[in-house]
Amino acid sequence: MAGDWRTDRIGAALRGENPTVLRRLESGFAVIGDVQFLPGYSVLLVDEPNVQRLSDLPRAKRLSFLSDMDRLGAAVERACRQMVPDFRRVNLEILGNAEPFLHAHVWPRFEWEPADLVGRPVWLYPRERWSDERFRLGPQHDVLRDAIGSELDRLSSMD
Repeated sequence: MAGDWRTDRIGAALRGENPTVLRRLESGFAVIGDVQFLPGYSVLLVDEPNVQRLSDLPRAKRLSFLSDMDRLGAAVERACRQMVPDFRRVNLEILGNAEPFLHAHVWPRFEWEPADLVGRPVWLYPRERWSDERFRLGPQHDVLRDAIGSELDRLSSMD
């Protein structure tokens, strides 16, 4: 997946040019992560590129973003529970330290993770995990990607 969409992820999603978009949600976009060393890693992007932090949103939109984060977390959990061996849990994070726009990370966690990392923050994984070609998002993730999207659809229809 080449191109400049990574330099403007939200703008590209709004234009329909971000290939990682799973679904359009009420407050933003559910996307699958560029890196998949923890299969199913996904991100919720706010749909307003200039919003940097949760507190920048009006209360109703803030609650909508948190609800969408919950929905994406539930979808990742359901899909990973069915498709990835030894699924443990989902971790949800809003950090905002590296990217200048509001986004939430949805990290599935697994029993097969290294013992020294399984109970620790994902950010402690060695840097090479983040750039290793073996873990780059690609066609091998299409089935899991489709499963997360289907779960998002299912959860939306239950509201």
